[in-house]
Amino acid sequence: MSRRRQAVKRSIIADAKFNSVLVGRLVNTVMFSGKKNTARRIVYGAIEALAEKSPGVDPIEVVQRAVDNAKPRIETKARRVGGATYQVPMEVSADRQTSLAMRWIVGYADDRKGIPMKEALAAELLEAYQGQGSAIRKRDDVHKMAQANKAFAHFRW
Repeated sequence: MSRRRQAVKRSIIADAKFNSVLVGRLVNTVMFSGKKNTARRIVYGAIEALAEKSPGVDPIEVVQRAVDNAKPRIETKARRVGGATYQVPMEVSADRQTSLAMRWIVGYADDRKGIPMKEALAAELLEAYQGQGSAIRKRDDVHKMAQANKAFAHFRW
């Protein structure tokens, strides 16, 4: 982390197909080794699979609700106080909430071995939309950890 000045926050470009910044961020999260076209194919394939699995519901709305359901509201951060390290619960900024939710959804989709990534991503998004799945369990674990360390909240600064 720079000690001189705050890093400049670049704006995320909306994707061309759905004109959604959220889908653009999801493509960037899926992207590996700079292969953006491959990431786009995966994300668009997952969105098409969502449209087939849940007819009558806008697939972009499903993606939006899935990410919203997986967002953590509070997390713990390590603070060193007098030679001891405490897990201090802190509120999560809106941008970090979205980043963590997408990272968890994509990570758990990638962990599903034996099926193509676009199908795994669609399944993980659908489960998060319904309020279950690995990303939701991860969010609940983060919330439980923060709740358990509520006694150290006075170390927040």
